[in-house]
Amino acid sequence: MGTGGEQGRPILLLDVDGPLNPFAGMPNRRPDGFETHRLMPPSWEAAELARLEAWGRPGKRPTPLPVWLNPGHGAELAALPFDLVWATTWEAEANTFIAPLIGLPELPVIPWPVPRPTPAGKVFWKTPTVVSWAAGRAFAWVDDEITRADRDWVAENHDGPALLHRIDPRFGLSPEDFSLLAEWAAGPR
Repeated sequence: MGTGGEQGRPILLLDVDGPLNPFAGMPNRRPDGFETHRLMPPSWEAAELARLEAWGRPGKRPTPLPVWLNPGHGAELAALPFDLVWATTWEAEANTFIAPLIGLPELPVIPWPVPRPTPAGKVFWKTPTVVSWAAGRAFAWVDDEITRADRDWVAENHDGPALLHRIDPRFGLSPEDFSLLAEWAAGPR
């Protein structure tokens, strides 16, 4: 397992795009409390440079990635009774680019396998890695791509309690989501 937190506390696995960055509301439906940032993580820059070259525009500079973040989310997440962990394709770049903007410290990161796995059925590619990484420890996971197939897969393959909570990528984490997470963490496991 990749965590160094308290064994009695559950883990909260955080995706960036969807829960923290409600990208599906773009370009003009930014939820209240969110601020616009223009970020250029190295992985985004490399991907954009490759796209521009493939499109026959190798001298063009990539445009920074628009990201909407709520600066209050860091304190709200830190107040929850969880050990926080990044479960995002941003990987370690979340610590560099996202954490400082919402007031979080550096967090552990789930490293994703390359190439990405292709689980059977409609299971999200992150799900088997999340379960393996958690190694039986109780966890809640917020992501915009979680489905019933992922919940079923986790129920069959994870020995501990788990809450897989889909976040609407148009709105990001809401007060109701924070309440649900707090209630689940406080409940019996």
